[in-house]
Amino acid sequence: MPACGGGGTPTDPAGPPANPPGSWSTLAPMNEARQEVGVAELDGRIYVAGGFRAGGARATTLEIYDPGSNAWSFGAPLPVALDHPAAASLAGRFYVFGGNSPAGNSSATYEYDPARNSWGVRAPLPGARNAAVAIVAGGRIYVAGGTPTGTALDAYDPVADAWARLAPMPTPRNHLAGGLGGGRLFVVGGRPPTTLATHEAYDLAAGTWTTLAPMPTGRSGHAAAVVRGCLYALGGEGNSARPDGVFPQNEVYDPRANAWEALLPMPTPRHGIGAAVIGDRIYVPGGATLQGLGAVATNEVFTVPAGKTCG
Repeated sequence: MPACGGGGTPTDPAGPPANPPGSWSTLAPMNEARQEVGVAELDGRIYVAGGFRAGGARATTLEIYDPGSNAWSFGAPLPVALDHPAAASLAGRFYVFGGNSPAGNSSATYEYDPARNSWGVRAPLPGARNAAVAIVAGGRIYVAGGTPTGTALDAYDPVADAWARLAPMPTPRNHLAGGLGGGRLFVVGGRPPTTLATHEAYDLAAGTWTTLAPMPTGRSGHAAAVVRGCLYALGGEGNSARPDGVFPQNEVYDPRANAWEALLPMPTPRHGIGAAVIGDRIYVPGGATLQGLGAVATNEVFTVPAGKTCG
């Protein structure tokens, strides 16, 4: 079981603005409390795969959230129980990459077909790893970082069912998050040895990495999402300023200014989370309210500031 703790950056002493824009809402909780999950949106629904259950057992669970009915349903379980997988969706399929399995770090690629409610096995990652991040861009899925590879960046082509290894990240890390904006993959935070504020971007056209403005709050096990060109970073762990060790911070990055600003904090601070976007709303299901193990079924959504655009 990979460690999910460690001291790090304390809460930003400046805190959020007095009247931060955007708003949070609480939605129907998942059927099963889970953390260290793989999360992605597909065809207007939110998919949450694998993770640790509340007692620490590794899960095969797949749950699917329908925002229209504010209800969860179960999909076919994963072929293998996994925690810390990376997840993404592309061309009508939901993908799960790597993770930690009963046999150790996994290199597996699993593809879920919603119409058939079934999983298939695709070409494995070039190297086994967990706690990586998966980002979709231009018909491919990019998987960055993770344990133990640290700096690896690989691109998966679902049509060819093949992987390509790309230029490695400058800073080795796991428990990281990121998103796509303006032809670049933004990768933020992570660890070890403690929580990182590191922010690096991979230029898809040039095939090179650059270092950008760091997050105001260094953290790991957080979630990230892009809405209208703005990169939002939410939650995470490693907060020495709170007894639960978890961050409530919600911060947004504008690539045009290479600058961050604080927004309305999470109502339920969590780590071991993923985020998925539908329209102008960022859904954050599951996670843990304590550093390390502390799984919950909480499901909250952040509506981004009206008119906020970064591109």
